Amino acid sequence: MGAHMGKLLSLKNLLLRLAGEDSGQDMIEYALLAAAVVIVIAGFLPPSLMPSVSTIFSKISSSFAIS
Repeated sequence: MGAHMGKLLSLKNLLLRLAGEDSGQDMIEYALLAAAVVIVIAGFLPPSLMPSVSTIFSKISSSFAIS
């Protein structure tokens, strides 16, 4: 039980440190803005283009997951 409590405290400390950092905040804001623009643009695209757009975003997201 003691090891479990130690892990919880360690996780709590990590979360508190991450909450205080704002170094990546700009990138997150740009990513959210880009996602909103993509959603709006996707609303105007014909449905026949959506599978190819989905494939492109899948490739992009998988390249981020590898890094």
